[in-house]
Amino acid sequence: MPEELYDIVLRQGTVVDGLGGTPFVADVAVRDGKIVAVGTVDGSGTEEIDARGLLVTPGFVDVHTHYDAQVIWESTLSPSSNHGVTTVLMGNCGVGFAPCRPEDRQRLIQLMEGVEDIPGVVMAEGLTWEWESYPQYLDAVAARPHDINVASYLPHAPLRVYVMGERAAAGEKSTPEDRARMAEIAGAAMRAGALGFSTSRSLFHKSSSGEKICTLDADEAELSEIAAQVRDNGDGILQVAVDFGGAQNLPEEFALLERVARSADRVMTMPIAEMHKDPNKWREIMDLVSRANASGARMGAQSLPRGIGMLFGLELSAHPFFLKPSYREIAHLPIQERLGRMRDPEVRARILSEASIAYPLPVADTLDLFDGMYEVTNPLNYEPLPETSLAARAQALGITAEALAYDLLLSHDGQAAIFLPFANYAKGNLDAALEMLRHPDIVLGLGDGGAHYGIICDASYSTFLLSYWTRDRVRGERIGIPEAIRALTHDTASLIGLNDRGVVAPGYNADLNVIDYDNLRLEAPGIAFDLPEGGRRLTQRSQGYVATIINGEIVYRNGLPTGALPGKLARGRKAAPRLEDARLMEAADA
Repeated sequence: MPEELYDIVLRQGTVVDGLGGTPFVADVAVRDGKIVAVGTVDGSGTEEIDARGLLVTPGFVDVHTHYDAQVIWESTLSPSSNHGVTTVLMGNCGVGFAPCRPEDRQRLIQLMEGVEDIPGVVMAEGLTWEWESYPQYLDAVAARPHDINVASYLPHAPLRVYVMGERAAAGEKSTPEDRARMAEIAGAAMRAGALGFSTSRSLFHKSSSGEKICTLDADEAELSEIAAQVRDNGDGILQVAVDFGGAQNLPEEFALLERVARSADRVMTMPIAEMHKDPNKWREIMDLVSRANASGARMGAQSLPRGIGMLFGLELSAHPFFLKPSYREIAHLPIQERLGRMRDPEVRARILSEASIAYPLPVADTLDLFDGMYEVTNPLNYEPLPETSLAARAQALGITAEALAYDLLLSHDGQAAIFLPFANYAKGNLDAALEMLRHPDIVLGLGDGGAHYGIICDASYSTFLLSYWTRDRVRGERIGIPEAIRALTHDTASLIGLNDRGVVAPGYNADLNVIDYDNLRLEAPGIAFDLPEGGRRLTQRSQGYVATIINGEIVYRNGLPTGALPGKLARGRKAAPRLEDARLMEAADA
């Protein structure tokens, strides 16, 4: 018999299959975008990779991103694709760009600018707007080749503006006619391939002009009628950005969301974090989730496995002095000129003595939290000791924390940065993040890839989880590699209904990582000026990814792109391979 041929064979790697079981040494064969054999593979591959001593894992699935704009102007979905992520879900938090009439484009740009810190000029230049409806937007996404796979929610804010116009922006309640139209559009979106519906009820979500997001107080009838269409036209899920800090208290707001989830019989997922002003509130919320699930609901949350952290710097979106009047007078200057002015003793004294101007976005409330700010090092220490905070260091030096922060920002030719973990770090360690990671009703998320270009770079959390939590942590308990890989793959894929990926087994999508675990490293964030109109964004590189395979093609080799762009738009839920089909596939290639 002729020798069996495959597209790729990974030889004798340590397979961590995504299901949480004990790793094992095996060959993995790939053909036509699918895994076709795991075990001893006697045939040969057009491409063979010696994976001895390396981990072979499913590709990572990131369920909380905001690549809604970036997918239009760019084929490379970095930084996620630099960290083993092979599928991203965008459209979170109720923000996006479809459906949209031409007269509403600027409104949606301003909303995304305020909520997700994407410069308006970047979106104005980069968005091509060859769509009006949501199905047309999905077609535009599918028409552009990408390095990794993409999926999308239907976002509530553009839907509401499309149907209600100025009445939505004014916060008016929807009429029965409005709700019927929104439900009709939601049904069409699901049939076109949306994985579900997202909305925001967060007070933190405002446009760049300070307007609250128009979905904040959408009533139960509106949410329920849309959710029913999500159920009836694609079996999707519901994502809600909520901080339980609006007009309704926690029990009332949670009860409303629970009723929506129950009435539609949908999975509902929401963000969860340890907020420093009320560090036990997340446990209260999860107690409500657990009780709801015990009585038949399907609710859960997403958390980040490290402190949710902002990065401050002179070339980033914010820093402790960016709202000082004397700084704003020079903020437009090129960095070298700005540094020269800031080093002037008189300018320094004025900036340090001034009060900040009023500012409509939540970052303004974080600029004096020096006891929670830390100098960015390479690599960045995501679990810094409290005694290394700027406040503690300044006290030891006998100076003010403001003065230390000012001088720090002037160092390294103005490229220095400050790290502020504003959530998941109330006690100066990551123990709460570990508690969330192991909660049965919480999955990983909140990396926000494609957003917060100038202040947050958390899309690297997959590399952090695998390197820090399983190997490098010294300040507390670690987790096992199988647990980490399952959290990044099977569990996230299952949440959003993409059951054809996230497992290394015959019949599953050939989305795979080959990882040099001993040398897996996360570099410090840096700045690139590669967005439309020369816009800047935070980037973060990694080391240790020997190969990342998407739909059976090697897209990254040793961290460098191969030029292949096999990523696909995932339209709707995907079933897991049937057991008998997988066995037949494995037997045929044995």
